[in-house]
Amino acid sequence: MIAIEELRNDMDLLNEIDWELTPEDAVNLYLEWGGIWKPGGLRYSVRGKHDKSHYFTVNTWEDPPVIYLIRRNSEEAVELAKIPLPPGLKESFMESIGYNRGVYSIEGEVKEWLLKKLYH
Repeated sequence: MIAIEELRNDMDLLNEIDWELTPEDAVNLYLEWGGIWKPGGLRYSVRGKHDKSHYFTVNTWEDPPVIYLIRRNSEEAVELAKIPLPPGLKESFMESIGYNRGVYSIEGEVKEWLLKKLYH
């Protein structure tokens, strides 16, 4: 797994990250081989096995919850980085999702925190 420090220094990989792709959209896109329509038209499409996406998820099945950087194509999903949520952020995030376990999109204060960690 890539440490957050390594990720911060890998501009090629950082430039590949799709900050808007949700886990649900990624599964739909790569396992269904479809296109994803968003307001304004087609947002994503898969043309072949060479297409891939990089995106983040928040996994609350672990304690503390972790952020994963995922690389997905039509054949596999690979966890590239694992970043634990800091304690203060953990509590507010868990409260926001009703303390449910699952895999969530990265958004709000979690996204803001991660952007600061990676780009500042």
